Amino acid sequence: MRFPEFEGEWEESTIEKQFELYSGNTPSRINKELFNGTINWISSGELKEHYIYSTKERISQEAANNLKLLSVGTFVIAIYGLEAEGVRGTGSITQEPSTISQACMAFTPKGEITNEFLYSWYKKHGHVIGVKYAQGTKQQNLSYDILEKFKISYPNVKEQDKLNLFFSLIDKRISTQNKIIEKLETLIKGISNRLLYADNSMSIRIGEMLIERSERTKKNNQYEILSSTVNGIFSQRDYFSKDIASDNNVGYKIIHLHDIVLSPQNLWMGNINFNDKFDIGIVSPSYKVFSIADGFDKKYVAALLKTHHALYNYMLVSEQGASTVRRNLNYEAFEQLVFKIPSLNKQQEIGHVISLLKSQLENANLLIKTYNSQKQYLLRQMFI
Repeated sequence: MRFPEFEGEWEESTIEKQFELYSGNTPSRINKELFNGTINWISSGELKEHYIYSTKERISQEAANNLKLLSVGTFVIAIYGLEAEGVRGTGSITQEPSTISQACMAFTPKGEITNEFLYSWYKKHGHVIGVKYAQGTKQQNLSYDILEKFKISYPNVKEQDKLNLFFSLIDKRISTQNKIIEKLETLIKGISNRLLYADNSMSIRIGEMLIERSERTKKNNQYEILSSTVNGIFSQRDYFSKDIASDNNVGYKIIHLHDIVLSPQNLWMGNINFNDKFDIGIVSPSYKVFSIADGFDKKYVAALLKTHHALYNYMLVSEQGASTVRRNLNYEAFEQLVFKIPSLNKQQEIGHVISLLKSQLENANLLIKTYNSQKQYLLRQMFI
């Protein structure tokens, strides 16, 4: 797929011929003054947006003297990282003079390919490169020797410039949408953690708000299998792209629309969810399922159970288990947790506002997925 004014075959070269590669370093943390400066120092976890401006840590001139100062417009990628967050096509272009850690690799053009073009090319191929060529198991690395050998096809400078502008506009829209999502998340948290504790409230135990369900399946695959996670409740097949439950799910717990589900082992991390998506489903027997008692607004209770105050209390009633991630819920103590609850009218008012904001957030997240899918499609069609 090309712009109509361009034709002819693209040239082919290698990264080694077109770019100088450089990996940085980490100044000694023994001397704290080295990290008390004004010069950007990029770590691999910061390479998420198209452009990188300010960094979390800034180093002094003394520290920078032992590193290469990269000019504005340098393309930087992550070369170290865990499978879930590391060398999987993450990269950014510097917008300030910067230094980098040893977990990053910088590309300085010395041929006909621009850094902007390389950025888009890497966004198409970087994930595959990370999967196929990263070395190591937990800490996966991409080496200089691997990167320099990759072949890269490219058009003339005019076509590169047009492609760069086109994808820059797409990335700006994605960046704007990400900011909208961040603001909505912040607003929802702010409202939840302030308005939920109004004056003239009553002290209510969780055991009075939630009624445990004991319904279980009587035949295999009776309803859709759902998974409760820290990020929400999902169809297991959609979330994991496959079924991971036992082949025999007789005896699984049944969950209805507007029920609450939680993981006793991961409650302290926020694994408690309000089912507002599925009319009926089934969850692992290890979960606990509750209906919300009469006299409480369901949307209000759903927001209340995810507040910072609630999460803090879940941690207090969860005892250390076999691992640092899993903690065992003391259910009797959980039932005795007390929350300040306003009148039903106030609950309904607050629950409605939070529900509207969550609906906006859900739509915003669907939109960002669409933008990213469109971008990936265009990358596949417009880059060799």
